[in-house]
Amino acid sequence: MTTVLNEPGVDGLTGVVDALRVWQDDRTPLQLHPGDLGWAWALGAERLAAAVRTWSVDGRIIAVGYLDDPDVLRLTTAPDLRQDGDLARQLLADLDDPERGVLPPGKVGLEIPNGALLREVLLEAGWSLDEPWTPLRRDLAEPVKASGLRIEVAGPETAGVRTAVHRSAFGSPAFTEEIWHVLAAGPVYADARCLIGYDDQDNAVAAATVWSAGPGKPGLLEPVGVHADHRGRGYGTAISVAAAAALRELGASSALVSTPTSNAAAVAAYRAAGYVPSSERLDVSRAA
Repeated sequence: MTTVLNEPGVDGLTGVVDALRVWQDDRTPLQLHPGDLGWAWALGAERLAAAVRTWSVDGRIIAVGYLDDPDVLRLTTAPDLRQDGDLARQLLADLDDPERGVLPPGKVGLEIPNGALLREVLLEAGWSLDEPWTPLRRDLAEPVKASGLRIEVAGPETAGVRTAVHRSAFGSPAFTEEIWHVLAAGPVYADARCLIGYDDQDNAVAAATVWSAGPGKPGLLEPVGVHADHRGRGYGTAISVAAAAALRELGASSALVSTPTSNAAAVAAYRAAGYVPSSERLDVSRAA
């Protein structure tokens, strides 16, 4: 069977998101999630589509890649093909050949889920292990206790508050109110919520966006941030608890989040919010 590499275009993004939804499962390691594309929708559908690659066989999408940066690809495959040698070798060929239009020449990075044969194939071909990440998961079978913050679901009237917290938390001016409206208009956001956490003096101190992959599927926190003026007071933990509660209301089976292992404060905050670390995931990279 022939594997076809493709750029899906704007019209094909819904099919890509649908494939990612099907692949989400509590029994599989953390992987590219529909919410990752939902968050990237803030760039606009055209820019997002230009950053997505698919591999298909007989019309079935079997792998999806998202260029988080021009030289950083986040890649996952259909779970039943994680150990498929033919697919792993095809992916290696496409990743290593700039003419294929996936990754540029020179130094590049790749995120792939644990348990993928592709990692071994890449390492044998001269790629190297790179930055470690800590995936964490909170089971949502039981009700989630109150977070200690007053939680508001952001809407058009409070988008400015939501984006202001984000800009402060991440030191980035890019997430404006106008960008939030683009994000919220994306089809993936129908199963998402932007949360704003307020302290007892009604200061907006933290925010998070949560993404459902559908009932009975793991949901994703992306992103989570605390306003720079209110750090060190447990608000990161509190908003992560609120995010878990919101995902449970959306029917999610668990709440997922991932952070660089080097960010010990974030790992500690998630653990305090009831998220359990799983096996560390190592990115892989190709030298220049």
